[in-house]
Amino acid sequence: MRLDHLSYAAGPDGLAATAARLGQAIGHEFIDGGVHPRFGTTNMILPLADGTYIEVVAALDHPASDKAPFGQAVKARSALGGGWLGWVVAVDDLAPVEERLGRAAAIGSRHRPDGTELRWRQIGVNGLIADPQLPFFIEWETDAALHPSAGADGSLSLAGIEIAGDPQRVSEWLGETVEAPLEDVKVEWVAPHGTPGILAAQVQTPNGIVRI
Repeated sequence: MRLDHLSYAAGPDGLAATAARLGQAIGHEFIDGGVHPRFGTTNMILPLADGTYIEVVAALDHPASDKAPFGQAVKARSALGGGWLGWVVAVDDLAPVEERLGRAAAIGSRHRPDGTELRWRQIGVNGLIADPQLPFFIEWETDAALHPSAGADGSLSLAGIEIAGDPQRVSEWLGETVEAPLEDVKVEWVAPHGTPGILAAQVQTPNGIVRI
């Protein structure tokens, strides 16, 4: 179990403008990630070191974004002005999570601009919708060389995450201690005063830490 990526919902200015704004702050451009046809969403990504990345995601004007939990979550966060949607934990086998949550994982896919297809399965987005401090789970079904972080040049890394929430509640959701997927990332837990979830991410850049 490891931290895979962080998701940021596009604001009212749209996907490209939101990604450009974050990229300018960090000092590195996001790249086109492609469309998630089953979820009715599209994304742009920023590869980071240590097998992680940040995605900016937006809902499409498509029925799938109203039916799929991920599309629903993105639309709801964007409707609030955009911002951090959640964090995602990668596992080698989703079967134990499916058994624990009592449902099957959803199949996800997207085609990169070069035509390469990425495939994965994910579960737990409904938990994120109900309690935004909770991550959802992903199992990649494509080669590690195609992981969205593979294009990282090593100059950017995730230095820390600030989460409004309860680490004990998150540990119960994960099925093991919350430190397991976050051992390489500094996490600051803040007692929520309102909606729980990610408050900020700290990205280590050649020019210092940038807080988003």
